[in-house]
Amino acid sequence: MQTSARIEQALDQAIAHAEAPGAPPLLASALRYAVFPGGHRIRPQLCLAVAQACGDGDPLAADAAAASIELLHCASLVHDDLPCFDDADIRRGKASVHVQFGAPLAVLTGDALIVLAFETLARGTARSPRRLAALLSTIARAVGSPNGIVAGQAWECEAAVSLTDYQRAKTGALFVAATAAGAAAAGHDPKAWGTLGAKLGEAYQVADDLRDILCDEAELGKPIGQDAARLRPNAAAQLGIGGAKQRLEELVRGAVDSIPACPGAVELRKLIKAQTMQFFPKQLALVAA
Repeated sequence: MQTSARIEQALDQAIAHAEAPGAPPLLASALRYAVFPGGHRIRPQLCLAVAQACGDGDPLAADAAAASIELLHCASLVHDDLPCFDDADIRRGKASVHVQFGAPLAVLTGDALIVLAFETLARGTARSPRRLAALLSTIARAVGSPNGIVAGQAWECEAAVSLTDYQRAKTGALFVAATAAGAAAAGHDPKAWGTLGAKLGEAYQVADDLRDILCDEAELGKPIGQDAARLRPNAAAQLGIGGAKQRLEELVRGAVDSIPACPGAVELRKLIKAQTMQFFPKQLALVAA
């Protein structure tokens, strides 16, 4: 089965558990609405790519880890769009969850997706329980405090924050979890894969900062100019467009070079090089480095 099909199937099965008979109908609808259709599924794709490079010794555990990470990402988007944070009306080209279902149900939807992520992880590792501990700690660390996505959101409530601390928590944490969890699901040492995730996470955030400045709302599928409007750190604003482009290129090279020795290292390097090209906004072709 192709990687994208594995991810969509694992997510569909997870949501099906949450919308089983007895679930409040509006909550069940909101959960599916928040997850489908998805974006590029970059984080779960990365998780499965690492698992496959490490031999993919337990595909069910790898699929569960990938789905768990994407569910957590979707939860963060639902909460991020709420009126008390970004107050964004559009996400992935359609009405955000709080616009479609109301703010109270959007809060509950995000909460339910977080719980569902860990339930999915537990269910998917039933045949290899010894891998669950590494996966659970790896993914949980990427969600909470001090360095997870909740901390990243909380930094927006502080008077000041460094660009590095903000991006490491807000975006980088789930990328680190994706690479580390992919390795752990395949029975490899997750710690060896943290650098790859960290560099790809920062690269994705720098690219997102560039898109926030260079792209329009129709192309981006969400409101633009949010960083400037809310006085948030932005790599493109701090480094300039050319400087941010150069930093993005450095991070991609560093990510490829950081891939640990594993059975599929050569193929993974090719895949990372190809997929990270999608990070670059097309408008950068007009910018001198």
